[in-house]
Amino acid sequence: MTRPIVGIIGNQHLLNDDYPAHAGGAMNSEAVACVSGCIPLLIPADPRFVTVAELMQTCDGFLLTGGRPNVHPEEYGETPTEAHGAFDRARDAITLPLVRACVEAGQPFLGICRGYQEVNVAMGGTLYPEIRDLPGRMNHRMPPDGTIEEKFALRHKVTFTEGGVFHRLLGTSEVMTNTLHGQGVKTPGARFAIDGVAPDGTAEAAYISGAPGFTLSVQWHPEWDAANDPVSRPLFTAFGNAVRAWASGERAALQTA
Repeated sequence: MTRPIVGIIGNQHLLNDDYPAHAGGAMNSEAVACVSGCIPLLIPADPRFVTVAELMQTCDGFLLTGGRPNVHPEEYGETPTEAHGAFDRARDAITLPLVRACVEAGQPFLGICRGYQEVNVAMGGTLYPEIRDLPGRMNHRMPPDGTIEEKFALRHKVTFTEGGVFHRLLGTSEVMTNTLHGQGVKTPGARFAIDGVAPDGTAEAAYISGAPGFTLSVQWHPEWDAANDPVSRPLFTAFGNAVRAWASGERAALQTA
């Protein structure tokens, strides 16, 4: 039986400072292929090349990946500043309507870091440009130095709502996660149900309330060591199960809340 297809949202890059490319982290593909059990398909997130309708017809589910560019603040009614960082308007133009269309149809997606923030913005929410500048907040950014293992090391707890979606899925109300982000949720969008928070109150896990499909998103990076991490593995396994259910037409089985 052919594995279902997960569209992995790519990011724009310049190779050697002048060659435009679309790219995605190999660990995203590894998590989708080896833990979710699906075919990873890298998507050039640019409306010049693909449409939301075409993507939804081609893919069975979507992984909204992290990336250095941030969602443009105009997408949530704010003026860009230096603190907002770099942007990828082409990706915004694909992912934000894609999220809304998937929520409506029940087609599964998993949001990671920027992808988590995209889901919030797609549902009408807003973002803080720099979490570490807020009173009482910790620095959630990736350590500037060290090996990749050190950069993706577990750094803080996330506490889930007792009896909530993530608690039920992971079998525990508290986990340790990595943290490699600068921005974060400011105002939750409509139906953007925050289900997990860091010790400083930063929103870390969410789903779309009342959606007919799998809509889980996290602020950390579960794709790192997904096959072995006790939090990442069940998350990607559940995502894969949801994608297979969608591919087989069993959409009623995808309810998350």
